[in-house]
Amino acid sequence: MSEEIKEATVTQEQAGKAPGERNDRKTRQGYVVSDKMTKTVVVEVEDRVKHALYGKVQRKTARVKAHDEQETCGVGDRVLIMETRPLSAQKRWRVVEILEKAK
Repeated sequence: MSEEIKEATVTQEQAGKAPGERNDRKTRQGYVVSDKMTKTVVVEVEDRVKHALYGKVQRKTARVKAHDEQETCGVGDRVLIMETRPLSAQKRWRVVEILEKAK
């Protein structure tokens, strides 16, 4: 029993984390494109990637569903979202803050 505990603490020390400490979560910025669901918003996140062969910068967009507990987000708002545990079949993000309200 004590050997197992020693091995577990050694592996945690090797990882460079204290016991019970979790990894950093991904954060993204995007624009709200739909707020018609209850406590859920659809956020469009844009990523700019360079083409591997030709070098041209391309825009790739992904639409993700994010949890909005207070239902304060509206269409056109720029928001900061953070990765979280699965909240539903498609919801894996939550709204951290509204960076800019739509005009």
